[in-house]
Amino acid sequence: MTYRVHVRVIPRTGLLDPQGQAVEHALGALGFAGVREVRIGKAIELGVEAAGPAQAREAARAMCDRLLANPVTEDYEIEVEG
Repeated sequence: MTYRVHVRVIPRTGLLDPQGQAVEHALGALGFAGVREVRIGKAIELGVEAAGPAQAREAARAMCDRLLANPVTEDYEIEVEG
């Protein structure tokens, strides 16, 4: 069966996120007051063939650990549909 897997990769808390800081500054300059702690990450959607949702999650975890996320600087969340 093919499962739709959503992966969200974000910089680890406490690490510098220059892109997030730039967006936070730009939002403030545009008049959006009160915006804090902006972090920019990436969203990845995968179609994963697996025997069950647990196996699809494990496959996605392996993909994140090996390619999709930098284990030193990024965290990730995995959601499996189906």
